[in-house]
Amino acid sequence: METLYYLIQNTLPVAVPLLLVALGGMFSERSGVINIALEGIMLFGAYFGCLFVYFVQGTHMNAQLILILAMLVSAVTGLIYSLLLSFAAINMKADQTIAGTALNMLIPAGVLLFSKMFFNSDGVTTNVPFYLRKVGRLSEIPILGKLFFQNTYITVYIGLILYIIATIFLYKTKFGLRLRACGEHPHAADSVGINVYKMRYLGVSISGILGGIGGFFYAVGVMDGNTNGHTGVAGFGFLAIAVMIFGQWQPFKIMLAALLFAFLRTLAYSVPLIPFISQLNINQTFYKMLPYIVTMIVLAFTSKHSRAPKAAGVPYDKSQR
Repeated sequence: METLYYLIQNTLPVAVPLLLVALGGMFSERSGVINIALEGIMLFGAYFGCLFVYFVQGTHMNAQLILILAMLVSAVTGLIYSLLLSFAAINMKADQTIAGTALNMLIPAGVLLFSKMFFNSDGVTTNVPFYLRKVGRLSEIPILGKLFFQNTYITVYIGLILYIIATIFLYKTKFGLRLRACGEHPHAADSVGINVYKMRYLGVSISGILGGIGGFFYAVGVMDGNTNGHTGVAGFGFLAIAVMIFGQWQPFKIMLAALLFAFLRTLAYSVPLIPFISQLNINQTFYKMLPYIVTMIVLAFTSKHSRAPKAAGVPYDKSQR
């Protein structure tokens, strides 16, 4: 039972960054813009969030307040960086895949250069204890208290709140309806007075906000508050795209896909703690490969039935109506 508690407690902080970034990609594609730049946005948001933590860590500010403020910094910086993609894809009508790839290539080099110049290291190292041993009286609830309110991070609860808000916005508001219309039939949306360019800017901007927050949450929950110039965000941006596709651009399915991958990743790093698995004497490297192998297999079998928004990746041109 203790092993199960450990697996669940360590799965959620990994699943949340994947979930948020995948939801960000979903908003962008639902508006009609493919966001390959999620990896770069994650790293950009994570780096500035960690920089904020680095500069305020000597103060007497509460650790959880620092986390929330750093999250807001990451959201703003993710938004700013995503505007580069918006301008290239919407105003300049550039190839969205190439533009996103270029943005992904720019940031790791920039982060490494900045870190070497100002910190003489490969990244930013912080020492603020964000880890929560117990969450008040909630930790005393039988079973659930130990599963969800002990040995965790506040990022898990923030991620759940953002997931609920994202789902409501997408399916229960006029904004969500208009956004989906722009990703499916932009000319029809334009014909009823919806500003397609504005909606696509908003979709990519939401993607940038969630991507930036997801990047910082990755630094908090997976890398213990540090971000490194070499490893960046370890390909989580691309995995988030896979999670989005696996989840069929639907929030609930995306959440399930994020939990699956995060559980497999946690399992891979917990092999020595699980007796019946460790006794198989299989090299731990295989288990570390397992989440990625499962992702490829699942995508191979589900890609034929995947249905992306019809206008995703197609620059909108009023004159072609």
